[in-house]
Amino acid sequence: MVENLGIIGGGQLGSLLCKAAKKLNIKTIIFSDDENAPAQNFCDEFIFGKYNDQEKINLFTSKVDLVTFEFENIPVETLKLIDEVKRVLPKPKINKIIQNRLSEKDFVNKLNIRTTSYVGVKNENELRSNINLIPGILKTTTLGYDGKGQFKINDVKDLERLNIDFSKDYILEKLVKLKQEISVIITRFGHQRFEIYEPIENHHEDQILRTSKIPANISEKISNLSIDHATIVADELDYIGTLCVEYFIDKNDNLYLNEIAPRVHNSGHLTINSHNISQFENHIRAICGLEKIKVKKLHDAHMKNLIGDEISNYRNKHFKDSEFFFDYLKKEIKNNRKMGHLTTIKL
Repeated sequence: MVENLGIIGGGQLGSLLCKAAKKLNIKTIIFSDDENAPAQNFCDEFIFGKYNDQEKINLFTSKVDLVTFEFENIPVETLKLIDEVKRVLPKPKINKIIQNRLSEKDFVNKLNIRTTSYVGVKNENELRSNINLIPGILKTTTLGYDGKGQFKINDVKDLERLNIDFSKDYILEKLVKLKQEISVIITRFGHQRFEIYEPIENHHEDQILRTSKIPANISEKISNLSIDHATIVADELDYIGTLCVEYFIDKNDNLYLNEIAPRVHNSGHLTINSHNISQFENHIRAICGLEKIKVKKLHDAHMKNLIGDEISNYRNKHFKDSEFFFDYLKKEIKNNRKMGHLTTIKL
């Protein structure tokens, strides 16, 4: 039985995992390399330290029964070290695949699931020799989120003005004629044991998620296919916990798997208020071996991320019964930083 859950990472996803754990009477210990991590406002205990600090790792593992994480870019070696002492879920080997965009795309293609056309790029010559993939997006193969480490290339001429650091490895992905973006959140409890949320329709601005809503305005065929693909991915990874699969839909209604997030996901924040069991609670139930409860949608919902100074307009606002405001309690307001969210349900 898990009484003390360790969570690596102290951002808003960690905060919401802490709130879900509290509901299940599980104590949370956050380990973060950010001294100002907002999750320290929601956990039972907070440990600050670098992710390669053996002393802090030992302290962290001594206090927990099980370990999970709120973001995927934790050094795999750190996860493996921890896993030798206390079980880590999802399994560290999954992160090794997902942390590298090229290996992630290769993994998905081997499952016969469609992605955009892509190629690995190590230098400008390789980039120029793949002009068939332009217009495209050039992304670092590792790290980067919310549009960081990405370059949109509309034309070969763009290469002259873009200051690309080729000391890093990249992946070039051909742009699709985008119609919509959706995500499927799935919690896998074990072999053939899933709880799956209906597809969520997402809207991005400047490559940052702005809004998410259910139901998604998509065909039944696309809905079923996206759920099937998410199930295949979770099974193939032998995943335990909550996973998000993000998709593109093009103008011809073709579905492309874009990314896998081996964790709870921003687009699933609305499940806290739209469903009987949120993605966060389901993650904790799955990794802790607790009862699997059938997910039921209670309300259609719309979630809006509050970016930067926008949060100031909501902190003293009076909300309707259908509105649910969550402040991440981040110490500093920054441009393009997610500071909170507002979910509105249809009563």
